[in-house]
Amino acid sequence: MARVAAQGHLRRVSVGEVLADAGKPLAHFYVVTSGALDGLQLRDNGDVRVTTLRAGQFNGEVSLLSGRPALVTLRVAEAGEVIELDRDKLLGLVQTDAELSEIFVRAFLLRRVALITGNFADVVLVGSNHSSDTLRIKEFLTRNAHPYISIDPDRDAGIQELLDHFKFSITELPVLICRGTAVLRNPTNRQIADCLGFNAAIDQTQLRDVVVVGAGPAGLAAAVYAASEGLDVLVIESNSPGGQAGTSSRIENYLGSPSGITGDDLTSRAYTQAQKFGADVAIAERATHLDCAPKAYKIQIDNGPHITARTVVIATGAEYRKLPLDNISRFEGAGVYYGATFIESQLCAGEDVIVVGGGNSAGQAAVFLAQAARKVYVLIRSRGLAETMSRYLVRRIEQSPRIELHTCTEITGLEGNGHLERVYWRKEQEPAEWRDIRHVFVMTGAAPSTQWLSGCVALDAQGFVKTGADLSAADLERAKWPLPRPPHLLETSRPGVFAVGDVRAGNVKRVASAVGEGSIAISFVHRALQE
Repeated sequence: MARVAAQGHLRRVSVGEVLADAGKPLAHFYVVTSGALDGLQLRDNGDVRVTTLRAGQFNGEVSLLSGRPALVTLRVAEAGEVIELDRDKLLGLVQTDAELSEIFVRAFLLRRVALITGNFADVVLVGSNHSSDTLRIKEFLTRNAHPYISIDPDRDAGIQELLDHFKFSITELPVLICRGTAVLRNPTNRQIADCLGFNAAIDQTQLRDVVVVGAGPAGLAAAVYAASEGLDVLVIESNSPGGQAGTSSRIENYLGSPSGITGDDLTSRAYTQAQKFGADVAIAERATHLDCAPKAYKIQIDNGPHITARTVVIATGAEYRKLPLDNISRFEGAGVYYGATFIESQLCAGEDVIVVGGGNSAGQAAVFLAQAARKVYVLIRSRGLAETMSRYLVRRIEQSPRIELHTCTEITGLEGNGHLERVYWRKEQEPAEWRDIRHVFVMTGAAPSTQWLSGCVALDAQGFVKTGADLSAADLERAKWPLPRPPHLLETSRPGVFAVGDVRAGNVKRVASAVGEGSIAISFVHRALQE
């Protein structure tokens, strides 16, 4: 408390005084020296007390690190004194005082978890669990660790009262009620982010030392190392932090995690870590174009201004390839999924499911889904899993009575009315067979997310970004490489533009590899900035 007091000032507070308003950015951090503060959620039917802070306790959760609006109103319950710090002073303490950093960051993370599990939410989602848009919104809020309450009109008999109060009809679902005021009808992720103020505190107009495009493991690692070394960092993420790794049910071969760690836990911790060191992370902002003109690089944002950067780290990853079926888009989010998280596992409890793919992500999904599903069919086109999947996952699949492996097999048809109902598959020369299956998880191959680069950097034949020694003399000549030195290890055909993770040609498709590349890239970013 003495070390905190040295950075702030003592302030007398009176009963009823409001120190922080829910829905507004947290400008200050408070440590109670005497008296008491109530953390409240203000509701029409009466205020709900989340917690009471007394002498020796402090306010705040992860919103204090990110600069996002507060989820809880802080009101003085008993007159006394508090130590008041500006948010910038708090960030300075977190970055320089290891002991206080451990106390504060751990508390902030656990408090956010408590808000989520305790249903202390400022968002209500009304939508059917059979709707692909309801699922999309749930995943966006969950992966951004934002508390929400979900109401399914198919199960909640009292839905009409809510419809009447907020003046929307059941045909407009899904609807997101944001902070009890704004009613968003089937909102995009960008509209949700705007309503909740995810990016309100971020200045997107200033020139940055480094802009990282993509917040998967590689991008977050780059952000953590760059920000911790004093660089001005902005991360742009088109959806939610974590990338493909964020949808992994459990990663057990990641160094230092002997009992395994979920992809969401790993990437959410990295996300908080980047913010702790001062990196800005813009959510639901999609890069549409990279302008490689000389001097500062410019990144065009969808429906927004361009962002200027002295160096760029491309970490946009790759997306699972779609099955070559004409009607697959009809069932995406309504029976066909590209990630297996807790949300999807709830939808298929007690049912048969299919996992398509022979890599580690598919193996992790099959083992995870087998905990809730009645039967998991794993379909692969090859003759076995040994060459593409880690041995520990192969053994679990072989030993699980709920998992059935079908080699040399591919899906040939999908049927359903609004939601997937039936799947056809065929093994080599055998006739096609069908099953009444409502859930298919597709994890096959990967297509790089490089459309936005617009020919700015050299790509290989599959569209992955070429870097370092993989760049030929012809590549550099076409790009008019201006320096006497060759490109650095992870540098593209443009000086100061780097590529890391799954988007890079030759990348090893492992989380540890992505994290390593993201951190290594920053050492080359420093060299490029010096040039």
